[in-house]
Amino acid sequence: MLHMIGHAIVGLIIGLVARALLPGADHMGLLVTMLLGVVGGWLGGFLGRAVGMYPQGHPAGFFMSVVGAIVLLLIGRAIG
Repeated sequence: MLHMIGHAIVGLIIGLVARALLPGADHMGLLVTMLLGVVGGWLGGFLGRAVGMYPQGHPAGFFMSVVGAIVLLLIGRAIG
């Protein structure tokens, strides 16, 4: 249970950093920002493994998690 709470808190921090680095009219609450950070971490890890930054099975670092969240924000803006 604490593991999930930790992921949620780190996801919120990553989502907030991504939104601060890419300012704009993103109307989302804290829950969606947290989900943005969590999914951004997953995407950042996938991208990092694809370019050889991380070996298979290792999680993304903070930087790549923020990059993944920024990519998701850009995709969301392009769609909406």
